[in-house]
This record gives sequence, structure tokens and C-alpha cells, in this order.
Amino acid sequence: MQLIASPQSPFVRKVRVLMIEAGLEDQIEVVNVTTTPLETDPQAAAANPLGKIPALVRPEGTTLYDSRVITRYLDTLAYRSVYPPARLWEVLTLEATAEGIMEAAVLMVYEGKFRPEEMQYGPWIEAQWAKIERGLDAMEARWMSHLAGPLDMSHIATGCVLGYLDLRHDARSWRKGRPALEAWYAEFAGRDSMTRTAP
Repeated sequence: MQLIASPQSPFVRKVRVLMIEAGLEDQIEVVNVTTTPLETDPQAAAANPLGKIPALVRPEGTTLYDSRVITRYLDTLAYRSVYPPARLWEVLTLEATAEGIMEAAVLMVYEGKFRPEEMQYGPWIEAQWAKIERGLDAMEARWMSHLAGPLDMSHIATGCVLGYLDLRHDARSWRKGRPALEAWYAEFAGRDSMTRTAP
């Protein structure tokens, strides 16, 4: 199998962290491409008609795309559940919260990187950051007991999005007012799977 990827994508990092945690690295070749919203890499477009990454090319079946689809598939290969049935709805909801934060954070980057300065819209950028802050506040207020539990996919998604905020939006200081989430991330970021996938 091949994972069409980019090392700085938080969506790709989720998949790569799971590959390491599940012992699947030797089964999947990571193929890094350079693709943007304005210039889609041909390999990314061939794997996913939307041109988005990650995409998992499987010799025996349909190419899978969207990080949540890929991680659910990899979970079936590993015979361990990072989507435990007893906590499935909680895992999926927290993972969706982390993915929503990722999407807003990436859109902020795109606004600054791919639109001319005179076309960038400050209120839209701040609206994306407001979504991020609400998501982080929810994690701090509602999800710390879950994050303290056994590793599941929502832990991986949360760790990857916090790492992306450090990478792209460090000046916004996501840790301020969120001591529990800060402490959790300080420990989680030290996992082998996280240090080996750091962009």
C-alpha cells in the first residue's frame, strides 16, 4: 500500500501516528507530494479526485481518502481498536472536534499563503480562530477525563491538531487559559509516534 502524503499536513500526521502505534509502518510506503489548493499534484489527483491528502492506495481495492476513512480501515488491519465499541460515539465526537479545528487552522494558513494580501479578509480569519478557540475550550472543559483514558483515535487526532497549532499558529498561544490540555499535550507529544512524525 502507498500513503499519498505531505509531512506538514495534520491530517496525514494522524494516519502516520496510527501506523506507528498499530505496527503497520512496514506495510505502507509513504509517498510525499507537494500539492496546494491552487496547484494539485498529479499523484494526489490520481488517488483522490478532490486532490486532497492523505489518500491510501490499496493494490487489492479502492483507494481510500479522508483521514477518518483511512484510520478506520487501518484499525481493522491492526486488530486493536482505537475505535473501541464501548466508547465509540465519544471517540468519534472528539475526533470530529479535532478535525474541525484542523480544518479551520489550515484555512487560516491558506488565506495568508494563497490569497494576495489585499484580498485577505481579517474578519473571516478571526472567525476561523474563534472556531478553534471554542473547540479547544470544549476539550479543556469536557474532554480531559476521556483524554486521560486508554489511547484511542481521538487522542491521536487531538495530539496532531495541537502540534499543528504550534507549527502554524504559535503566536496565538492556544495554551493560554487551558492548563489541563497543555499538561496533557506536553506528555502526549513525547510519544515515539509523535516525535517521529513531527513536521
